[in-house]
Amino acid sequence: MQGSTGPNEHETVGAYALGILDDAEATAFEVHLAGCEWCAQQLDELAGMEPMLAALADLPGTGTPSIGESLSARPSPRLAEKLVDEVAERRAQKRRRSMYMIAASAALIVGGPLVSVAATGGEDTGGANRTVQAVSPAQQAFKGMPDRITATDPKTQVSGTVAMQEKAWGTDAVLELKNVKGPEKCSLIAVGKNGERETLSNWSVPDWGYGLPNATTEQAKNPLYIQGGAAFAPNEIDHFEVMTFDGDLLVEIGA
Repeated sequence: MQGSTGPNEHETVGAYALGILDDAEATAFEVHLAGCEWCAQQLDELAGMEPMLAALADLPGTGTPSIGESLSARPSPRLAEKLVDEVAERRAQKRRRSMYMIAASAALIVGGPLVSVAATGGEDTGGANRTVQAVSPAQQAFKGMPDRITATDPKTQVSGTVAMQEKAWGTDAVLELKNVKGPEKCSLIAVGKNGERETLSNWSVPDWGYGLPNATTEQAKNPLYIQGGAAFAPNEIDHFEVMTFDGDLLVEIGA
């Protein structure tokens, strides 16, 4: 055995032989395999074992005992136990990764205002209601961005606040929009100092609207949070515009 690789990489030979590693894991093991004689020997013993045993099973009564014993050779009990554990662990990891991806996708879909969930307690709480509020990813990002600009249009009375954060790829921005009535379809547009225009995000305003102070429901009272990105650096942006799909300007926010 060559190199100073830890025992975990040596135990991966079973999973590699079964073909259950993903591309990145298989590539990493192949790099290790190139310098490890022990793993190469184990892989030779495991490779093709199942097809050969199946072929032998299809020919009952043929061959010699010595050939049968050779084809049915198995790794040591300790290695076999590790192989079973490795397969189980790899499958569990894949299931966990799938669940994480589903959960992340669900979280990204929720890009609007606060979501209120009411739960009724049991007898031990006297039937009291408990309200749990979840913050959307866009609102969470808005809270973490200290660089903000606010403006209210004197004609439409729509109010908007843009929070920005510089990124290596440009500008990450979150819009907090208030006093906007629906139904409407809107866009957040960044206008550069060079006159170029970039659309950061598009969305629909439902009938009840967002951020309406005199609304009768919490859903309509809550502002809307929309996140998007621009290729502009923050110092290259002149202002932001919230426009309807019909071309009407709801509010302009200077940068």
